[in-house]
Amino acid sequence: MTKLDMAVLTAQWDAPLSIRTRVTTRNGGVSMTPYSSLNLGDHVGDLPENVFTNRAIIRKALPNEPIWLKQVHGTQVSTPSNRLIEADAIVSNVANEVLAIMTADCLPVLFTNTSGTEVGAAHAGWRGLCAGVLENTVKEMRNLHLHGSENILAWLGPAIGPEVFEVGQDVVDAFDDFGVNYPQEAFTPIAQKPGKYLANIYMLARSRLQAAGVGQIYGGQFCTVSQSDQFFSYRRDGVTGRFVSLIWIADGN
Repeated sequence: MTKLDMAVLTAQWDAPLSIRTRVTTRNGGVSMTPYSSLNLGDHVGDLPENVFTNRAIIRKALPNEPIWLKQVHGTQVSTPSNRLIEADAIVSNVANEVLAIMTADCLPVLFTNTSGTEVGAAHAGWRGLCAGVLENTVKEMRNLHLHGSENILAWLGPAIGPEVFEVGQDVVDAFDDFGVNYPQEAFTPIAQKPGKYLANIYMLARSRLQAAGVGQIYGGQFCTVSQSDQFFSYRRDGVTGRFVSLIWIADGN
């Protein structure tokens, strides 16, 4: 097994055969502590030459250089017609165009339609999730489809788990103020900590995706905080690296 083989996961879902995914772990790169070792973030304080080398490592498994977004915890979607770089989601209907979302606790969500002609990827921290980044991504994917609406599949990648994601009353209030229904059990009050809750980002995402008409939702079994051997976690370590979730449409040639 090569170093690269050990560094990546793939989405487990019923996607068309033309859809390719990769999710890097923290392993298989050259960065030193606290970024050890496959840090792909160029904005976290790591040596630029190490990030360059790490990106070159993953590039060997991809058809093209990924489209690297500047993520700002918003709801903007980069599309083939606007190709924004400052955005928290991206969609494509172009073969071999590699979409990338970097995270270290926030939720990466990968999308495809059932015919494999459109793909998407979104960065869903609690702010973006509350404000509608997933709904915006689904909307832009449907806008790409030339022959009417088609079913969309979503895969929930590695994020902070529901047993450790502590939030304050402000987060609960933000979801209440936004006016969108969500499962009340997504926020569990913490005994002996008034105004503190354990948040289930996977449950919140599933609820928002289902409301947007996404019927097939997969993944959601990870925890970046507790799985320290596999994933970077900002909540756990503060200064740390970033891993990336990737998706593209493979060219059949």
